[in-house]
Amino acid sequence: MDITLYVDKIEEYLKCDNVIDYDNEAVAKLADTLFQQAQSELDFIRNAYEFVRDRIAYSGDAGEDELTCTASEVLGAGHGICFAKSHLLAALLRSKSVPAGFCYQKLILDDETAPVLIYHGLNGVYSRDCKKWFRLDARGNKAGVDAQFSVEKEQLAYAVRPEMGEEDGFVVYPDPDSRVIEILKKCRTRTELWKDLPTELAYCQNKAG
Repeated sequence: MDITLYVDKIEEYLKCDNVIDYDNEAVAKLADTLFQQAQSELDFIRNAYEFVRDRIAYSGDAGEDELTCTASEVLGAGHGICFAKSHLLAALLRSKSVPAGFCYQKLILDDETAPVLIYHGLNGVYSRDCKKWFRLDARGNKAGVDAQFSVEKEQLAYAVRPEMGEEDGFVVYPDPDSRVIEILKKCRTRTELWKDLPTELAYCQNKAG
């Protein structure tokens, strides 16, 4: 596994903006609480990850049709899809100066009912304690999905199957993909989103161009 950065400037992975809005009072307060409970930077990363994985529901599993996008929206609603949950995790980490970005995998939506390739979002995180980048998937666990915090050996939500056309993504981007954000903002509900899930990334299109 060879994780690479989309840009070399570490400050790009610490930005606060209108999606990764860690200047929001509730997001900042939660980051403070999780940080105070930690014994080290790595412990804080684990705390933040496990909070988003376990305390913020995956919208599809919870049967929630409301669509969230920004970190503050996800925290306020208590749920989000994979992309949205990655926005909250990045915001919590960046709030305490932990570099965090966004990674994407291309996966089959459902082998039997929807055999189409769509993108799945997760995070790339840098630990100064370990002096390395690693990926974390805060989607949320359920039967057949068992993502865990690990620095040395990844345990993500899904195993990528290249023989099925699936693709893993080891690039850590500083911003959520603009195509993903566009779709999340355009769709009014998760039901509507499920008919227009991202099959291409703006990052990839820009590179090709």
